[in-house]
Amino acid sequence: MSVRTPATAAKAVIPAFQRIKEHVLQQIHSGQWQQGEAIPSEAALARQFNVARMTVNRALRELSDEQTLTRVQGSGTFVAQQKYQSTLVQLRNIADEIAARGHQHRGELQKLERYRADTLLMRQFELPTVQALFHSVVIHFENDVPIQVEDRYVNPAVAPDYMAQDFGSQTPNAYLMRVAPLQGVQFSIEASMPVADVAEMLRIETGEPCLVLRRVTRSQGQVASVSALWHPASRYQFTGSF
Repeated sequence: MSVRTPATAAKAVIPAFQRIKEHVLQQIHSGQWQQGEAIPSEAALARQFNVARMTVNRALRELSDEQTLTRVQGSGTFVAQQKYQSTLVQLRNIADEIAARGHQHRGELQKLERYRADTLLMRQFELPTVQALFHSVVIHFENDVPIQVEDRYVNPAVAPDYMAQDFGSQTPNAYLMRVAPLQGVQFSIEASMPVADVAEMLRIETGEPCLVLRRVTRSQGQVASVSALWHPASRYQFTGSF
């Protein structure tokens, strides 16, 4: 008589199609199966898991509906180009967004400087006279894939120690939310072609469009920051619900 161990009992409870989905996701997340690569055929997966092909078909169909896989008639099933997400309802730290997906965030500081406000920035910051602002540019990576270039101007009156921060270990957003609690935000999203340096930082061609989130935040009764967040349209999307 065979003895059912806790491990085998748990395995028996999980539906076969779900075990196949988890296997596929593990292979993708571990890097064994790369974006654009063909995965094993339904017949091969059916033999591997000792199940009917219709069970494999259900698993792959659901992963395709979830945009994890792409199924091409007559060619096979491929790992889809992943589109990372950002929510519009909450002003969340991108590092937290990435951690919530079980992925690794890394920030790479490109620029940190004092910047003399031009006419446009004076109007955006509601400044009566020319003043110096803080300016930072940070590339945000998800699992070593660049998904955002954050180009941010900051009002020194609300964050006087901004220039002394290590934005490799914390994001500008996390720091500002701590020292300048949010009172309000305005934003817009547009499709735009990146300038050469942004394209280079995102590792895309200059002809590939970006989704640009332009955001103005307020704190302490004044404009705290003005930022442009550039995302490659081919691997990023914004989501929201009300």
